[in-house]
Amino acid sequence: MFSPHIITALFVALALASVGYAPPTPSDREVSNLSARGVAPTSRFVIYSDYWVTGALPAASTLKGYNVVALSFLTLTGAVDQAGNWAALSTADKAAKTAEYHNAGIKIIVSAFGATDTPTTSGANAFNIANTMAQWVKSNGLDGIDVDYEDLTAMNRGDGAAEQWVSEFTTTLRETLPKGQYILSHAPLAPWLAPNSQFAAGAYVTINNNVGSLIDWFEYNGTADSDDIRPQYNVQFYNQGLYTDCTGLLTSSGGAFPGSSLFEIPKNGIPLNKLVIGKPATEVDATDGFMDPATLGSCVEQANAKGWNAGVMVWQFPHADAAWIQSAKGGAF
Repeated sequence: MFSPHIITALFVALALASVGYAPPTPSDREVSNLSARGVAPTSRFVIYSDYWVTGALPAASTLKGYNVVALSFLTLTGAVDQAGNWAALSTADKAAKTAEYHNAGIKIIVSAFGATDTPTTSGANAFNIANTMAQWVKSNGLDGIDVDYEDLTAMNRGDGAAEQWVSEFTTTLRETLPKGQYILSHAPLAPWLAPNSQFAAGAYVTINNNVGSLIDWFEYNGTADSDDIRPQYNVQFYNQGLYTDCTGLLTSSGGAFPGSSLFEIPKNGIPLNKLVIGKPATEVDATDGFMDPATLGSCVEQANAKGWNAGVMVWQFPHADAAWIQSAKGGAF
């Protein structure tokens, strides 16, 4: 899923580009009752699956403690890895697996792009790709899509093209995958959520301003008959040489990307409880930024005590499982 490379320390001499983007504001829609899931409002526990699994997904009991699983990846050239595995299942097998997971309180989505896709740099048409991917989600009976955009070259260029591309892509996805019916999440690199001269057009600070209202999870509000839909991001707090202890993760990132720790990001206009803490399951799942789940759990507990409750994301199954997320929750959820 995620780039194995630290973002290049490329300082551009371009002025901040205004993308001039004004996306439509869709109305919220009530969705089916999800109260049986029994997790705190606004809390998401997300696991990505890229390694091959027979039948595309393990028994739902294997992922107890999660409420979203993301199949990786749906790329510019089509479905690969676990997304391709899912697509190859029969309609009956997809329906059976979906029912099993929904009964366990787990939504199934697909993750788009990943570290090897460069949509903006390669000149892909955002409108066309979004429509193709949205139709793939529908045709394969999934609950939504996660946008793992990692076109570092485009973002580092700082001319606004990356921000415009992601904004147009997100808007088009939402038009075909209505809010309240389909999940639409994003998985930005943590440094992109803070101002930095390396991405002079604003990166995800700009994208959030443009289309943050369109990005959501199904988040139930504790009532018996409706759900609250609020934006959240699966933030990649790794692969940047930072975020290796609770201080760096929660309050002071420092290094080449200051201002990008969990409690610093809200200063940039992104609400605290939109920020799901993302970590690799093991040291082999990322270049750096690994924290063992017990240590991560202590950070999660500290963050929760300060009012944060967005949740935890992990890359990837089977290196993470039910025991991993139980430990990573730190007793806070």
